[in-house]
Amino acid sequence: MVSFPFACQRTVNSDLDHLQPYPFEKLRHLFAGVSPAPAFGEIKLSIGEPQHETPPFIQRALADKLDRLANYPTTQGSDELRQTIAAWIARRYAVATPDPMTQVLPVNGSREALFAFAQTVINRCGNGGTGGAKVVCPNPFYQIYEGATLLAGAQPIYLNTLPHDGFELQWDTIAESTWRDVQLVYVCSPANPTGKVMSLAAWKTLFELADRYDFVIASDECYSEIFFDEAAPPLGGLSAAAQLGRCDYRRLVVFSSLSKRSNVPGLRSGFVAGDDAILKKFLLYRTYSGGAMSLAVQAASIAAWSDEAHVRDNRRRYAEKFHEVTPLIARHLDCRVPEAGFYLWARTPVADTEFARELLRQKNVVVLPGSYIARESGGINPGANFIRIALVAAHDECVEAARRINDFCLTL
Repeated sequence: MVSFPFACQRTVNSDLDHLQPYPFEKLRHLFAGVSPAPAFGEIKLSIGEPQHETPPFIQRALADKLDRLANYPTTQGSDELRQTIAAWIARRYAVATPDPMTQVLPVNGSREALFAFAQTVINRCGNGGTGGAKVVCPNPFYQIYEGATLLAGAQPIYLNTLPHDGFELQWDTIAESTWRDVQLVYVCSPANPTGKVMSLAAWKTLFELADRYDFVIASDECYSEIFFDEAAPPLGGLSAAAQLGRCDYRRLVVFSSLSKRSNVPGLRSGFVAGDDAILKKFLLYRTYSGGAMSLAVQAASIAAWSDEAHVRDNRRRYAEKFHEVTPLIARHLDCRVPEAGFYLWARTPVADTEFARELLRQKNVVVLPGSYIARESGGINPGANFIRIALVAAHDECVEAARRINDFCLTL
């Protein structure tokens, strides 16, 4: 009989032990044993899942191509989809049309791509520094950045974004010795949860750091199409690069999605665009990991990226909600309309976890404690004593939730 003495000693990736529970798992435990007031129906504003209806023309485009489920898609996607995305990028960001063959790649939603990207670009052996591979991410943050970093064998460096700095990323707080080990920087603009948009000056500083220390920038821009001034859309990474003369987009890859823009989170469709050399390696990785997009989803995506009327209507509806909701909540909690995105980031007078738990108990409104989407860094958790309120529900529900929060705050 053949024996395998080492077969049971290590059956899973030990890096998984470093992962923290997802914020909504923490929320489930926080709410264990809480009985919401029966007088109120639940209003859920904790998760950033768009609740506006999916435009019918996108549904039709998907349904019309269901016969293509019999065909294997390619990882690179169809020429038509890449050309459509490239044309949208040129229109939206006022840049030269990216090369659809080398500078654009469709992905199955930005979440999947943001995770896989770290596995592509991180070199576990380091990049010449002394402390092993490091990845910088904003704090608070989208937890995928952290998970991707840890499972790539790197160390996350949390860059606090704080109210007294206007929630700006303070690059100069990172020591030079740390920068020498950085291989990847995640940025999110507009930011989750603060809605902060990176300025051209901030991009210039980041590009200079990338050139000096030879790291890659992953720019998460999934909230880029929810803004409140049609004449002033948020600056994106590609536009900033072009304005600064970096038309080859070196060291930069941006991530975008249809989920928020077109109210299709279940479609799982987005794109990455930027540095062609990096995307060539990312395509190779995805070819092996099975990242191809269904041909029916590609057809629906082409329809969605080709139309802006539904996106403008979507922005109008969010603007109306912010206009009514923000003054109600701001009576008691420090918050303001964000530059972009659909979150209110509101400071609480008590611990954020206590606030969220009691709000559920007394008013049956679900919000997310800010400390659940941040980590302690520099002696503080920058999400503590904040709650994230996702204005994704219907208009009347959001207004009703704001009234309940207002009434709840009177009891504190």
